[in-house]
Amino acid sequence: MTTYQERSNPSTLFPVNAGFEGALSEKYEIRIGRIERLGIHLFNVANCLVSFGNLSARFDRGENSVVGLEALFCDSQSFPAEIKVVCDTGLDAELAAHKLVVGDPNIRFYATHPIMDSARNIVGSLNLIDYQARKFSDEHRLLLADLAVMVERELILSSMQKMQLELIKQNRNLKRESLIDPILGTWNKTAIIRSLRIEMDRCIKAEKPMSLLFASLDQIGAIRDAHGIAASDMVLVKIVSRLRSCIRPFDALGRFGSDIFLMVLPGASNLVATAVAERIRLAVMSHPDTIDERSVELTISAGIISTDTFPDIEPEVLITHAEKALLSAKNAGNNRVVQAVPEVPEQPDIII
Repeated sequence: MTTYQERSNPSTLFPVNAGFEGALSEKYEIRIGRIERLGIHLFNVANCLVSFGNLSARFDRGENSVVGLEALFCDSQSFPAEIKVVCDTGLDAELAAHKLVVGDPNIRFYATHPIMDSARNIVGSLNLIDYQARKFSDEHRLLLADLAVMVERELILSSMQKMQLELIKQNRNLKRESLIDPILGTWNKTAIIRSLRIEMDRCIKAEKPMSLLFASLDQIGAIRDAHGIAASDMVLVKIVSRLRSCIRPFDALGRFGSDIFLMVLPGASNLVATAVAERIRLAVMSHPDTIDERSVELTISAGIISTDTFPDIEPEVLITHAEKALLSAKNAGNNRVVQAVPEVPEQPDIII
């Protein structure tokens, strides 16, 4: 279930198909383990082990366990250039004196097949181990080769899956970056409108109100003219921090215009939105900024609208009324909060 914070936080990654990603993230050892179990039953041997070097470290069961000793035996053999079958290790010139053949666990049968990567380099081996001498027919050799091909395909699939996961990650990042204002780190206009539509639908279904809050720093134009764009952007970055401190973690904050912020407050009534706007106004006013070593007084104007006073209204119309309320606050002399109210002849917006 998606949380409010996941819906409203620009740093949240966008979800992909959970089943598909779960399949991609399945451990490689689990997939190789399936092939090993198949090999045990297919050849009726004590064990089937796929090695890419240092096989004993994979089991971590100590040298005294049978599987640990089998892994040590495989590690003691170099990767073969071609299939190698030793039907009776006690009669083999190279293996007859091996300590794991002479002593416990007394390995008597060993067959191995090379594992190659996509460039046909030998990267591992597929090993069969048993404790009694046995025959190994041409059909068995073909089956062992087939099993080795299955391991090689798992290698290729694993490489492709890693590439796929990286592409998914890159796609998420690109999608996220396309919805975030690069300077302020808030949602951009496209994203905040998207958030508005989503939250409005949710609030309607839950029969809860939703409010919008438009805000603009009153001095931003003068700061830009006097000190440049870089200085004005730095001021806006600080303003964003103050805005965030005044709203809830799951409220959405976005840059609607170059100097206008839109906040989506799900579940907030008109009275709650008014209180939030007033809290923002006081927070900005009580923290003057310093630009070029000079203290600059800051104020903010805001326009608010709520679905509890404007029921059954489209998101675009809500935005229009909120923008008009913000404009009314500006025209009334700045540093004000104006509530949008349903249009009544000769009735002005309510100024707080």
